Amino acid sequence: QVQLVESGGGLVQAGGSLRLSCAASGRTASSTAMGWFRQAPGKEREFVAAINWSGDSVSYADSVKGRFTISRDNAKNTVYLQMNSLKPEDTAVYYCAAAMPSRPYDFWGQGTQVTVSS
Repeated sequence: QVQLVESGGGLVQAGGSLRLSCAASGRTASSTAMGWFRQAPGKEREFVAAINWSGDSVSYADSVKGRFTISRDNAKNTVYLQMNSLKPEDTAVYYCAAAMPSRPYDFWGQGTQVTVSS
């Protein structure tokens, strides 16, 4: 089992930055792939970014490439999402998720609200 707690959300003006954190706990937390997803009101949850367990492979949704950076610190069992040049369309609840090797994302955090004002 992996428990995930997100933090760092808030209200920011367009063009601003935020850094989200996701603290993982549990016996196998450091061996999981991690991802960030988001869900805007009235929309489906969508993929934002992912990072493998060692941190040397990352992927991004086209909508955030060049603006968001995912990273992890396995010593702290924490994954980060640095979000720069934020746009109003980035407004959503952001969720952290964890996947065991060869498994889908089975573990989810409670979400943190990000609101970007124009």
